[in-house]
Amino acid sequence: MDTHDFRRLGHELIDWVADYRERIAEYPVMSRVKPGEVAAQLPAEPPRRAEGLATISADLERIVLPGVTHWNHPGWFAYFPSNTDLSSVLADLVSAGLGVQGMSWQTSPAATEVEDVVMEWLRRMLGLSDAFTGVIHDTASTATLCSLLCARERSSDFSQDRGGLQAEETPLVVYASDQAHSSVPKAALLAGFGADNLRLVETDDDHALRLDVLEAAVREDLAAGRRPCALVAAVGTTATTAIDPLAPMAELAARHGMWLHVDAALAGSAMICAEHRWMWEGVERADSVVLNPHKWMGTGFDLSAYFVRDPGHLVRVMSTDPSYLRTAQDGLVRNLRDWGIPLGRRFRALKLWFLIREYGVEGLQARIRRDIGNAAWLSEQVDAAPGWQRLAPVPLQTVCVRHVPPELDDDEPALAAHNLAVADRVNRAGRSYVTPSVLKGRQMIRVSIGAQATEREHVEALWRELQEAAVAAGEPAGRP
Repeated sequence: MDTHDFRRLGHELIDWVADYRERIAEYPVMSRVKPGEVAAQLPAEPPRRAEGLATISADLERIVLPGVTHWNHPGWFAYFPSNTDLSSVLADLVSAGLGVQGMSWQTSPAATEVEDVVMEWLRRMLGLSDAFTGVIHDTASTATLCSLLCARERSSDFSQDRGGLQAEETPLVVYASDQAHSSVPKAALLAGFGADNLRLVETDDDHALRLDVLEAAVREDLAAGRRPCALVAAVGTTATTAIDPLAPMAELAARHGMWLHVDAALAGSAMICAEHRWMWEGVERADSVVLNPHKWMGTGFDLSAYFVRDPGHLVRVMSTDPSYLRTAQDGLVRNLRDWGIPLGRRFRALKLWFLIREYGVEGLQARIRRDIGNAAWLSEQVDAAPGWQRLAPVPLQTVCVRHVPPELDDDEPALAAHNLAVADRVNRAGRSYVTPSVLKGRQMIRVSIGAQATEREHVEALWRELQEAAVAAGEPAGRP
């Protein structure tokens, strides 16, 4: 493709994306295709001769769009917000157009230095102290794995330089709540701790980690000759946005020399509003913190912000230094290949740079406050409505509810089936999308508010849909 064709087709595709965003509310939020339906429309063999891209827009409409679930739809209440602001779309286009490889400063100085600056901006926006240094990762899962690798090497005095964990006499133990994100146990396994050395600690009625149970687990491990190594605190759990007691957890971690990692993947974005920073009181004592601007803040996937207090330790654990990567500037600059797992690095920082400059801090704060306000409104409606239960506090933007008809009050299997039916009716109608989930054995409907296009009117519409679906799901079989 020459630049003339690129310019022409690029304008067409930008128009296509803009048209899609303008009409996104017209689509059913959840894709209605059946398994294999998209693949069946694609040829089994690649084209032998060049086809060109002139017909790509038609194929996007005909094949791709029916198989897309619309995460930026105003009726999006499933999983978590995954906002891709249009400024971020343009930043991704620029990044791809430049085609830089930012593995070291010399390979593209701007890729490193723009990242240095925007991560410092973000640190200040979050109210984190200058004891932390930030770097961009792809996802929180990768950052959490890096944290547990760093914890492992600190506790074992760099066992990777010897025989690794296989040569260690004392087992190292990782602790997190039983509501921790699945990436935490996955990282513990990948980092070599083993399932026998992972403690998922019981949570309280608000679904936050119980400090007394954690302390008992630590004492038991010490008595058995095991070494507490890492503690993961959730600020905003995935299921309910529960807040673990970070300050006393930080005290416990310091007392036993454990690495403290704070997982604030979703909730971290709310910390740009000073009134919400109570949620991570004690964060200054953490060894590492991760949040995902690619969720609630608006930068398109993927962009996670990882902050560490000891970057030298991170670099020692992560770095490799083959001769073909060495440059004359190595002692003067950050080579970000040494700050995470991948060698290669995209110019992701452009997405955050574009977003912050487009909205300003005040604009981003306004959207966070809007979403938290909408969640508080929905919580009030649920609390006031007969037959509805709220299963968790609502500190952020997620509301966990279920419908409990009087005749099913003591029948958990029937309640589960009923609430699954309610969620299914809402999702099949296409105007909204919610997530059925199970919380400590109780089936619930999880409403996650935070799409950029979602206003109060959309939350009000969802509440009406939930109530109507609850009535319809309770009708005798055979009735509409």
